Amino acid sequence: MARTQAADYEQQREAILEAAATVFAKYGFAASSMAMLGTACGASKARLYHYYPGKEAILFDLLDRYTRRLVDIAASAADSVPPAQRLDAMVRAFLAEYATSQTRHIVLLHDVDFLPQPGRGKVRAQELEIVRLFREAIGSAYPGRIADDELTAHTMMLFGMINWTFTWLKPQGRLSYADFAETVLRVLKHGLGSPAASRSGARERLAAAQL
Repeated sequence: MARTQAADYEQQREAILEAAATVFAKYGFAASSMAMLGTACGASKARLYHYYPGKEAILFDLLDRYTRRLVDIAASAADSVPPAQRLDAMVRAFLAEYATSQTRHIVLLHDVDFLPQPGRGKVRAQELEIVRLFREAIGSAYPGRIADDELTAHTMMLFGMINWTFTWLKPQGRLSYADFAETVLRVLKHGLGSPAASRSGARERLAAAQL
């Protein structure tokens, strides 16, 4: 019975976080209220306070879970392949995640500074861990081609390519997130304006990598 109650409690928290991500992404954290969050998830304000002491706690749980998930995705992708292939696997895994987490990503980019300490520091530390993992992957993918003191700049350029997809890349659009991942990797390897590999060839390589 206790296990069922714990599962139900966690399910309710997940529903609150899902609704909160939608509200925060649309209106911004500062303009959102507990009443708005309650309406979004079909619960009263009193019901929300049963699960969270306030909207700051909801924001922290939302961003803490999301950044921990991104760290896990990056680490798991890196561990699944040899060092030279880690960057490819990580870019593909991140864009697969971004296809279904647009609202959480918007909140992470826009609202993390509303978190009080120590919560803000924890989320920022997890963001830095993501940067570290990608920085190492870039170094492994292009050994000897990028100076150590330029690796961070190259890492941030990569994030500039993929972190704003929510503003223009639609999950059901003509260009899929998986196809865009192959475009990003092609640009990284061959530069802007490089001849595009055939769609079928890109998909064949992606399928082979997933076997």
